[in-house]
Amino acid sequence: MTLAPKRLIVGITGATGTVFGVRLLHVLQGTDIETHLIVSRWAARTLIHETPYSLEEVQRLATRVYSDNDQGAAVSSGSFITLGMAIVPCSMKTLSAIAHAQGDNLIHRAADVVLKERRRLVLAVREAPLHEIHLENMLKLARMGVVICPPLPAFYNHPQTIDDLVNHTVNRILDLFDLHLDVAARWEGLMRPAPATLPAAGPRPVPRRHRRP
Repeated sequence: MTLAPKRLIVGITGATGTVFGVRLLHVLQGTDIETHLIVSRWAARTLIHETPYSLEEVQRLATRVYSDNDQGAAVSSGSFITLGMAIVPCSMKTLSAIAHAQGDNLIHRAADVVLKERRRLVLAVREAPLHEIHLENMLKLARMGVVICPPLPAFYNHPQTIDDLVNHTVNRILDLFDLHLDVAARWEGLMRPAPATLPAAGPRPVPRRHRRP
């Protein structure tokens, strides 16, 4: 019996936060996980605006790269065995396309394949504030087993840099595929001791310069 290779499809779309996708590829580089990367046209543009990386540098982090227009790619077939797919970040356009099974490009098609094959699909949705259609699309997919995982910061591990915040999100996304690489500090149930005297409850006094005459 031949063991299935460990392959993870990584989609990067045009929402802000392309650094999360780049960091995920960095973390998986050098492991036994194959990364199969698809970058949308607008993700490539956002990447250049938000990060110091070029598209070519990011593509070199992946095991295999596909054009967003290549509907005949390996990842467009359910017979190509994968662990699933992470779309990091996931734009609202991509969320909507997946929720309505619109295979307009390879990211949409690959996600649709992951859904029909009952594999793990994780969407790092990135938008704020959210309106009713956004929320309905997320609820629809969540009911189908999709994991909605917005890249939200955590502060219990006392991040010191933006890299710490990014690493925490990437760590949590990889956990969802049972890939526990520990690139960020985890909660161990230990809290800092509370101060001997807690601040008194109640409204704070209004500074003199803000008081009415």
